[in-house]
This record gives sequence, C-alpha cells and structure tokens, in this order.
Amino acid sequence: MSRWTILGVLFGARITMAFQFQSIAALAEPMADAYALTLADIGLLIGIYVAPGVVVAIPGAAIAAKYGEKRIVTIGMAMMLAGGILIAMAPEWPTLVAGRVLAGIGGVILNVLMTKMLVDWFAGKEVATALAIFVNSWPVGIALALVTLPMVAALGGLALVWWVVAALVATGLIAFVAIYRNPPAEPHDAPAFRSQRLPYYPLLMASLVWALYNAALSMVFSFGPVVLIDQGWGTEAAGGAISVFMVVFALALPLGGWLSDRTGRRDLIIAVSTLSFVPLMPLIPLSPAWAAIPILVVVGALFALAAGPAMSLPALVLPPPIRTFGMGVYFAIYYVVMMAAPRIAGDLADRFGNAGVTMWLGSAFSVGTAISLVLYRRSLAARGIPH
Repeated sequence: MSRWTILGVLFGARITMAFQFQSIAALAEPMADAYALTLADIGLLIGIYVAPGVVVAIPGAAIAAKYGEKRIVTIGMAMMLAGGILIAMAPEWPTLVAGRVLAGIGGVILNVLMTKMLVDWFAGKEVATALAIFVNSWPVGIALALVTLPMVAALGGLALVWWVVAALVATGLIAFVAIYRNPPAEPHDAPAFRSQRLPYYPLLMASLVWALYNAALSMVFSFGPVVLIDQGWGTEAAGGAISVFMVVFALALPLGGWLSDRTGRRDLIIAVSTLSFVPLMPLIPLSPAWAAIPILVVVGALFALAAGPAMSLPALVLPPPIRTFGMGVYFAIYYVVMMAAPRIAGDLADRFGNAGVTMWLGSAFSVGTAISLVLYRRSLAARGIPH
C-alpha cells in the first residue's frame, strides 16, 4: 500500500470532519431564520462540535493503543455519521445540540489519532510535506462547505443540507475502512503515559499559540459570512467570498513551513503572520463591500504562513517518552479555547447588535497568539532548551 494513497484516504476523511464542522457557520442566516436562533446560539452550535475534545483528547491515544487506531477511528467516524443523521431526522434545538456533540466526539477522535497515524506511515520519509498536505484538509473542507452548502440549501432547504453532510461523512467512512491499512512496521511498545514529567508551562504556551491562532481563524470562517451579509451580500456570495479566503489560506500554508525550514526564522514568521491579522480583519466591517475580497486574499496569504511553524512548537519540549500524553494535554487545551471562542464571539455580536465585532475579537486572539509565543520562548530559555 502506497503511503501517498494512505495520505489521500486520511486527507479525505478529515475533509468530511471540516465539512461537517462548517455546516453550521455556512448557513448561519438561514438557520437563524428557520429555527429562531440568535448568533449566540449559532456560536454555541459551532463550539460544541469541538467541546468533547476537552475530555476525549487525553485518553484517546491510550484507548487507541489498546484497541487499535483503525478500529477507534472507524468508531469515531461512525459517531460523526450518527450525529449527522440525528440532525437530519429531527432538526430541532435539542437534536441539533445532541447531534453536534455526538458528531464532535467522533471528530475529535479522528483529529487526534489521524495525525499520529500519518506520522507512522511517513516517519523519516517526507513527513513535513505529508503533514503540510494533511493540515490543508481543514481549510479545503471548510471552503467546500462554504461554496456548496448555501447552494444546496437554495435547492432543497436545510433538510437536504443535513443529508448531504451525512452522505459525505458516510463516503469518507467507507473509503477509510476499505482502503486504510496499518503501516508495515509499527512500534510494539506504547509510550508511557506519565504526566508528572511534563513541562507544563511551555506546553501550555505552545498550546495557546496554536489555540488562539485557530480561534482567530475561526472568526473568519464562522462569522465572516454573517458580516458580509450585514453589508448587503447574498448568502451564497458571502459564503463564496469566505471560501476564497480559505482557498488562499490552503495554498499559502505549506509556504510557511518551507520558509521556516529554509531560514530558521520560525518566530519571525509566526509573529509577522499573526500580527498581520490585527489591523486587517477589522477593515472588513468598516470598508465598502467591494474591498472585502481583496482584504480576505491578503490576510489569507499572510495568516496561513504561521500554521506550520506554530504546529512544530510542542516537539521542542516533548521528548518521545512523554510525547503521546503531552500531545493529549496539548490538544485538550486547544479544544477548551476552540469550544469557548465561537460562543463568546456570538454573544458579543448579539450584545452589540453587530457581527463585525467578531473580527475585532479575532484581532485580540491574534495578539494573544504573539504574547503566548514570547512567553513560550522565555520558558525555553529558562530551561536551557535550544531554539
């Protein structure tokens, strides 16, 4: 089995997670009208998809080590499908919440374990390239949802949307079960899960860099369509504009990792990338509608550069014996932030009566990313860890 075939299968499976995650934000306006929801409600539905990560991320690797990664990922994708079907069959508030939580548990399992599975296949062989491609499955899935789901809703309403989402997850599940194989050589001994040796402070800062960076990004794809609709854009056009941002982001993302490896200026790339978000994104609700796409293109290209370098930060403080447990802690912190950010943003938008406030919040998250990076570097220096 070719490792590039495996990458394709994992890439496709993770696209279904991003597509399902984005299905709420892509249809925020129609959902608000159909189900009498506020933006805070929409933010809650977005955030609770990742909420299970707070409790699932840490034990996930241990469960997979005991029962097998392919088996646990298969169960996770089946949960994603079950959550999607639940929403499609009874799209009311209680089932919307229940379906998102159920699907989110499966999505967390997929997200935490598939990265490790990919590294197993590419260990020592183009692993950086493979990871850069794999990470791109997230913006690709989000862009796909933004482009297609408003059109699906226009053709058949929200009911058709939920079944389309479920069908895509089912396709990814079938492909994964049929094609994925374990790598030819796997380690026989699972790494020890020892929490007492973890470098908690630098790990916390590294996780906050990644979490706050993604929280800022989520303001664009979660609330960007609503901001543009408030400026007079149609639902489909607004989703298309934000999908342009995500496509540019996906194209530019590998460049950041390449620049970091070639120049050794990881911190500078992260700082320039994240701080570019601060003055540019609030321009969208303040500028004429025609300026939105040029701004989104520039921000997408610049903001993407930090993703690869930011993902590499935990490796400097997590040696192999504690890496599995450490990454569980890393993802748990990440999911806490990603669970809270959309709800806070939606609540602020309702309170101020203006969705544009979410772009300002994204700028604040970007500032927090830069501050966390500085604190991370100081913690490494205090421990004598080279960087």
